Amino acid sequence: MVSELGFEVPTWNDIYNMLIDLADKVRVKNFKPDILVGISRGGWLPTRVLSDLLENPSITSVGAAFYVGIYETENEPVLTQPLSISAFDKKILLVDDVVDTGKSAMLIRSLIDREGAKEIKLLTIYYKPWSIVRPDFYSKETSDWIVFPWEIKETLRKLKEKWKGKTELFMEATSRLVKSGVSKELIERLLKEIS
Repeated sequence: MVSELGFEVPTWNDIYNMLIDLADKVRVKNFKPDILVGISRGGWLPTRVLSDLLENPSITSVGAAFYVGIYETENEPVLTQPLSISAFDKKILLVDDVVDTGKSAMLIRSLIDREGAKEIKLLTIYYKPWSIVRPDFYSKETSDWIVFPWEIKETLRKLKEKWKGKTELFMEATSRLVKSGVSKELIERLLKEIS
């Protein structure tokens, strides 16, 4: 039911400010990672920003797929992109936009640990209270569905698929997105591109 959907829609500025605060937390804990590893795809942009903020150009990514649709996930994450560089004897800052079930983070953390990493810390912008993994660093806890600025079109596509043939429910969901901060004009523009 749409009435149960809550959306959190951070702006680019919100995200950047949260990442500044997270970089400060990493420095306060005196954690100096050798490599920043972004979990694909949500961790790519935060990893790049943190690379700048922490003045550490050593970044790479690793992939795990989980989400199918809005409030829908597979049971277990699947590794889609292995780590491309050696983690042996390195301090790793593992970065993602959100830790939801925690299973993706657990999978990736265990893979990096098996490679002989010296220390692994997990940083996420958002943390879901039901996650089986609590990040070492996070900015905000929420139960709402987070719509990041880099995935608005993807969210609209998934909402449209979820309520195919149920126009009223789809319109209610897009109305909630507008109330949460996504511009109506942007939604209309992106919907023209979605078949």
